[in-house]
Amino acid sequence: MTDAALVLEDGRVFRGEAYGAIGASLGEVVFSTGMTGYQETLTDPSYHRQIVVQTAPQIGNTGWNDEDDESGRIWVAGYVVRDPARVPSNWRSRRGLDEELVRQGVVGVSGIDTRMLTRHLRERGAMRAGVFSGDELGTTEEMLERVRTAPQMTGADLAGDVTTPEPYVVEAVGGRRFTVAALDLGIKSNTPRMMAARGIEVHVLPLTSTLDEVAAVNPDGVFLSNGPGDPATQAHAVELTRGVLDRRIPLFGICFGNQILGRALGRDTYKLRYGHRGINIPVIDVATGRVAITAQNHGFALEGEPGEEFRSDFGRVQLSHYCPNDGTVEGVRALDVPAFSVQYHPEAAAGPHDAAPLFDEFVTMMDEGR
Repeated sequence: MTDAALVLEDGRVFRGEAYGAIGASLGEVVFSTGMTGYQETLTDPSYHRQIVVQTAPQIGNTGWNDEDDESGRIWVAGYVVRDPARVPSNWRSRRGLDEELVRQGVVGVSGIDTRMLTRHLRERGAMRAGVFSGDELGTTEEMLERVRTAPQMTGADLAGDVTTPEPYVVEAVGGRRFTVAALDLGIKSNTPRMMAARGIEVHVLPLTSTLDEVAAVNPDGVFLSNGPGDPATQAHAVELTRGVLDRRIPLFGICFGNQILGRALGRDTYKLRYGHRGINIPVIDVATGRVAITAQNHGFALEGEPGEEFRSDFGRVQLSHYCPNDGTVEGVRALDVPAFSVQYHPEAAAGPHDAAPLFDEFVTMMDEGR
């Protein structure tokens, strides 16, 4: 076994064994509470430049298949697990998780008390960290120096790293009912798949797309995807969203897209202490009081109070959803133009599926927009 260490910028060191590739990797260390869906987590572009700690004790049980990737590669900067499965067991598995981590050069560490680490991050907040193994495993002082000179997540402009370089189209299933222009801020594969199942032809566009290029698709609606980094860096996406709102094209956003819409409507964003990451996070709709169990992955949020109404350049707006765990705003809805967004993931692979009807709401909004 090869020794490895996770070094946090506050000086805390967790030692274990190398898992995946050997080497060194730097990023922001965060924890995810999902007990399933690790393949979807690892390939989610929203985790770009983050070292993910899996709080669940066993990871790798179902191996790695060729169907469940949410993008073309693993995006996490590093991976931290407690007790990885030694042998995968699933009829869809093609290879072990550790083998895939090695293949894609993802540096990880196992054998760490992830419960203790998660409690530490809850108290101190997400922070810069590094995973080191093999020849990169130096003295604590040397590793800590590398961690503390790494870039912060606040102010990080990362969506451009993960967006598609060229537009592409996901065809509607069973005949086209609507056309949607989806701005790729770090979109997951299951999102256009779920829209396609509802008769939507999805044109996935690069982050750099102009309003004229969006309009050239002749869309019935515009979609703002999830993505990584600080939303305060996305001046272009915010201005593009304002152009869509001005034209009254129905608009739906999720996760990072929720923050972009909120900023376009005049609200600021701020960095959360440790964020929300997992597949078991409750959200309350202020209009109905209904609770949805959701999948989330975000370290920033919109400012404001749940249920608050305010005036924007585009009319009245309500902060429409919130997380009862901490009161974080989880959705925004424009009341005078056709636009809404949520902070969670309705495409939710590998679940839960409570929020999937939001795609149907988008369909209804586009139908009414005609």
